[in-house]
Amino acid sequence: MTPPIFDDRICTLGEGPLWHPLRQQLFWFDIVNNRLLSRNGDRPLEWRFDRHVSAAGWIDEHHLLIASETDLFRFDLENGQETRLCALEADRPETRSNDGRADPWGGFWIGTMGKGGETGAGTLYRWYRGELRPLLCELTTPNAICFAPDRSCAYYSDTKARTIWRQPLAADTGWPQGERQVFLDLHATDQSPEYKPDGAVTDSEGCLWSAQWGAARVARYAPDGRFLEAVALPTGHTSCPAFGGPDLGTLFVTSATQKLPEDRPDWQADAGRTFALPTRYRGSPEPRVIC
Repeated sequence: MTPPIFDDRICTLGEGPLWHPLRQQLFWFDIVNNRLLSRNGDRPLEWRFDRHVSAAGWIDEHHLLIASETDLFRFDLENGQETRLCALEADRPETRSNDGRADPWGGFWIGTMGKGGETGAGTLYRWYRGELRPLLCELTTPNAICFAPDRSCAYYSDTKARTIWRQPLAADTGWPQGERQVFLDLHATDQSPEYKPDGAVTDSEGCLWSAQWGAARVARYAPDGRFLEAVALPTGHTSCPAFGGPDLGTLFVTSATQKLPEDRPDWQADAGRTFALPTRYRGSPEPRVIC
């Protein structure tokens, strides 16, 4: 069964879906075309920027925190006004922002990467109470940023390394505490082709849903890393999932046309569209970013 298409606009690099719990509205990005996208019922919405934008958290009903290739900024959805919160590698024109998500303490985690996917050009950051602090350097494609619903840990990946890590967090502040552990190793085996972990989200049971670039699927893993099931998509470059809808039971998934293999013509027709998959699971409301 083909998953329902939530939005048929084609993104070169769809990313960063965010279900806004106050507005009951999905937002997502087309990174390389500098677009923020949404819908109001049957009406498509679009905002264009002068630089790459990739991820967001919600501040209140009318404002988002948006990560761009040069800064984190407060964005007014009603009038389009931008207010810079801090610079983000503004002195490095070779990099851009990538995956990001708000944390349960009101902070915001964001990864950067080389625009050409250069090895080791990426950094993982956390913005919290007005301070942007690097957490880990020399990554290639930071991705899969999400948080356990019990606030015990963060997850993140380096897509090129085909690994998702679990990072324990301090209960009072949410800063990393202790050593990270490998949560999931997706290097190729007889049972696992070369899946590449892109964006991820956790559900209310603490399971992690991983969009896997080049695999045409989103896979669900238990809190101990065991594979549980996978949902098939009609195109190969699935990029990021997010739970939303009135009961948080719909899994929205962005996708991309970028770098689709020529030997997979079956992936072309729906590439770059945004999907909405009904599930028997529930997500958790995305936390508010505190500015």
